[in-house]
Amino acid sequence: MSLIPRPVDPAPLAHDRVYRHLRSRIMHGDIPPGHALTLRGLGKEYGVSMTPARESVRRLVAEGALSMSNSGRISTPLLSNERIEELAALRALIEVELASRALPRAHLALIERLQNINAKVAEAVVQRDAVGYIRTNLEFHRTLYLRAQAPAMLAMAETVWLQMGPTMRALYGRLRRTDPPHFHKLIIAALRAGDEPGLRLAVRSDVTQGLRMLAS
Repeated sequence: MSLIPRPVDPAPLAHDRVYRHLRSRIMHGDIPPGHALTLRGLGKEYGVSMTPARESVRRLVAEGALSMSNSGRISTPLLSNERIEELAALRALIEVELASRALPRAHLALIERLQNINAKVAEAVVQRDAVGYIRTNLEFHRTLYLRAQAPAMLAMAETVWLQMGPTMRALYGRLRRTDPPHFHKLIIAALRAGDEPGLRLAVRSDVTQGLRMLAS
């Protein structure tokens, strides 16, 4: 029996690398809504052949992060008002439940971690860094929701974030923030006080208020 290891096929590794990096860019609003992409362009950007680029796009289309027309045109989605309302409602349902489940497991170290992340959110606001703002804002929510120990529910929330990434970038430009999100402070205060109704209200307000501005 041969013990010589088989060579690793680089194609799956290339596909996963492109998928993860492009997914992160879309989720964090690095690509605006309606932006067209090509397999050739992605291959050139990431230094891969057409096959890994095509497989990455296929996965992102399946997750709703990219749209593909009948003619094969690939782009980040332009969300209708109805779709924005739907995704805002999903965020309110899923994320309020995650926060509620996280509350009994919220300890002082978690609250300190959330405060530190919120300081990074504030830095991104001062620097007018839209991508940094969205990234640290989602890090704030993910850090809290991980304490819920509900991985399937968190995966659903991340899918919604992914579909909304480009739209969140458009929202950031409209809000012209000068301060970090007010509701983050209320979330932290509710966690510290063990106030579940207050926490649920703060999370619901935080994840829906801005989005509904876009749909108005």
